[in-house]
Amino acid sequence: MSLRFGYLLPTRERVMQGRHETASLLAQAERAEALGFDSVWVGDSIVAKPRHDPLTLLAAAAARTQRVQLGTAVLLPALRNPVVLAHQVATLDQIAEGRIILGVGIGADVPPIRAEFQAVGVPFEKRVGRMLEGLRLCKALWSGEPVTWHGRWTLDAQMVGPKPYREGGPPIWVGSRVRAGMQRAGKYFDGWFPTGPSAAAVRDQIAHVRGFAAEAGRSPDAITNAVYLTMLIDDDAQAASSHIDAFLRNYYGAAAAGIRKAQACFGGPEAQAVDWLREFVDAGAEHLMIRLAGNHERQLEAVARIREKLV
Repeated sequence: MSLRFGYLLPTRERVMQGRHETASLLAQAERAEALGFDSVWVGDSIVAKPRHDPLTLLAAAAARTQRVQLGTAVLLPALRNPVVLAHQVATLDQIAEGRIILGVGIGADVPPIRAEFQAVGVPFEKRVGRMLEGLRLCKALWSGEPVTWHGRWTLDAQMVGPKPYREGGPPIWVGSRVRAGMQRAGKYFDGWFPTGPSAAAVRDQIAHVRGFAAEAGRSPDAITNAVYLTMLIDDDAQAASSHIDAFLRNYYGAAAAGIRKAQACFGGPEAQAVDWLREFVDAGAEHLMIRLAGNHERQLEAVARIREKLV
């Protein structure tokens, strides 16, 4: 697989700034496509980190773009009824004509996420089993055939329409960096969407996922290895690093040093950014998803120039 670059739309940042409109976000999706990016992504949170609904926004982005893949980074399927989710995603995939990637996760065990599950009336406990069963049910419904299901949800020879544009539904990538999540990625999913503090950490994680895939009787090459990275391009590396720290504190409401231990961040000149990203490519990452910590209009052009030097 050739190297691909993705761009995360700043839905969380815009809501935090009190900017709730969507026109500028959709314009950024169009601009990313024009600049040569391969994918555009939207995060998910309802009350823990309020932002635009990802599936609704991606439907609008799908109507405004033609080439880029469109994905969730990452959606929490356990918060949603899987029959409704299957219907929504199938419709979205039809609008996008097969360009959807469904990135999913279970949600971290932290108080805001627990409160989010409580707010929507979903038990936080057993959320892994709820996610896995719900996604199996989604796939069954994406066949376009009547489904009988007796588990957490009950269907008796029922179906949803339309079918997804892509036969069998969109690929499903899972976000995780813990061992159990890597096992699930290797055993069940089409792609893996981790965070890691460094290229060396991501290299080790990719090796684990590939090993778990082989143990499950799957080809390790069937799993796309992606990585989630935060960047700010600036000739003044010290100023860029300070800006990233402020961004992380504001975004997560936690100390930047702790976030950096789990998520790789870069602040500095373009030339150094090329070398930094190449480390992740050499580690096995095939799809680089970039979250920008600075001015998106200017930063997007800088990352597009960097992309041209790596693909």
